[in-house]
Formats: sequence, C-alpha cells, structure tokens
Amino acid sequence: MIEPLLADDAFLADVADARRRGGMHLWWLGQSGFLVAHENSCALLDPYLSDSLTHKYAGSDKPHERMTRRVIDPRRLDFISVVTSSHHHTDHLDADTIRPLMQANPDLRLIVPEASRDFVAQRLNVATALPIGMDDETTVRVADFTFTGVPAAHETVERDAAGRCKFLGYVIRAGPWTIYHSGDTVLYDGMIDRLRQFEIDIALLPINGRATERRVGGNLSATEAAQLAHAIRARVVVPCHHEMFEFNTASPDPFIAECKRLGQRYQVLRAGQRISIGKND
Repeated sequence: MIEPLLADDAFLADVADARRRGGMHLWWLGQSGFLVAHENSCALLDPYLSDSLTHKYAGSDKPHERMTRRVIDPRRLDFISVVTSSHHHTDHLDADTIRPLMQANPDLRLIVPEASRDFVAQRLNVATALPIGMDDETTVRVADFTFTGVPAAHETVERDAAGRCKFLGYVIRAGPWTIYHSGDTVLYDGMIDRLRQFEIDIALLPINGRATERRVGGNLSATEAAQLAHAIRARVVVPCHHEMFEFNTASPDPFIAECKRLGQRYQVLRAGQRISIGKND
C-alpha cells in the first residue's frame, strides 16, 4: 500500500496553513481527485475518497484493489464550496464520497455534465434541480471560482440525443490563475486550439493510457499527456489517474522523460501533496 505524503490531521493542517498564506493551492487526492483552495473558497475536483469500487468489484474478474491509502475521510472536509464531477463513472462521481461531503457542507454546490443530471440526482438521491448542469462552453461562477465546460473524449466525444457532452473537462479560473482538469480523455480534433485560448497555468491530465484487456474506457498515455500539455502551452502539468487501482494504472516515468525532452515544466505529486502559486507568480 502506497502511503500519502500527508493524510488525516497532517493533511488538514497543511490545507489550513496554505489557505492562510493567500495565493492558489492544489492538492492531489489520488486518481483524478484534487482539492483547490483560493481566497475564501475550496473546490473538490472529481474526488474519490472511499473504497466503494473495491467493495463493488470484490470477487469479480475486474477487482479494484486500492494501491494508495485514502488521504482524508470526506466527512472531515467541512470547508468545501463546490464539487465537480466530469462524468458518471464512480471514480469521478462517488456517492460514498459526495454524500458525506454534502452532510458536512450544507451549502455545497455540485457541478456535473447536464447530460448526466438525472443520473447524478438518482445516484446521490437528491433533487434533479440541485446539481448545476454544464455543457461545452457553459460557464458558471461558484464562490471564488469560474468553471467553463470543455469536451472530453473518453475514447470519443460522446453526446446525448440533445447534443450535450456526456464527458467534460473543466477550465477553472481562480483569480489570475487557470486550471484545466481534463477528466477522462484522449486527444481529439480541435482540442489543442480550444485549450490554448485559456492560457492554462496548471493542466491536470490522466496518464493511464488505453489497454483493451482492462475493459474500461481509455485515457491519454503518459507520453501523450506530456505532449498535450506542451501543445496547449501549459505552464506546468500534473499527472493523475494512476496509483489508485492495480489493474488500471501506469508509471509516470515515460511522462517525466517526455516532459524533459520537450522542455515542459511538470510536477509529479504524491497523494496528499500540494503545489502552490503565489500572488507574484
């Protein structure tokens, strides 16, 4: 079992200390989950802070055995303003994570693809009107963050009968800084030009790639993630979607090698580790 760099009380202490300093701060929570703090607000991006998938697939031919210990019990995160879900897969929309967060944060807002609104409401047992539905180019401001939806291609760009994206990435503006959280995606036509316009400071990209024997939707490979970050001119890229499940992970070593080859700035985080941008950066 991989131990987080910081977990439980130590993690919460680091969050509190960073928030007192100002600027923008981001912690990797494992898989595609991140905590972002800016000013008086905190956002959680696709958090998976339970063992729901391990229990669901126990004894099956596709076991979801955890590789990294959980960073924090979601019930202890009582300072969250908004949670995003990029799509309906459980490691990105986990009821065992989001329901405790809603109990700990009565005013919590939830951002999801509009195409999944009914599904989300049913999974979380909430009113259909509660989630904020997003689509390609939809923009909404919640607390100190502005979110814009961009398509994600979990193999392909899929749309529902109304033409709405089933899988999204989010561009998140926090003061002068911009984060791109891709959700699960591969490269698609027009993606690079679309993302360049946002002048991304931090790109959060999956690196687990595509392997048919896994029988799950594919993502960018480690090398492709580095290349995409370089192509969209991201100031720094952080890899994710690895070191969570033994059957669906990848080494960050090829990502590191390709970033170095391209001259792309990067940071590989351990679960519970922070990256910060100060007011003068």
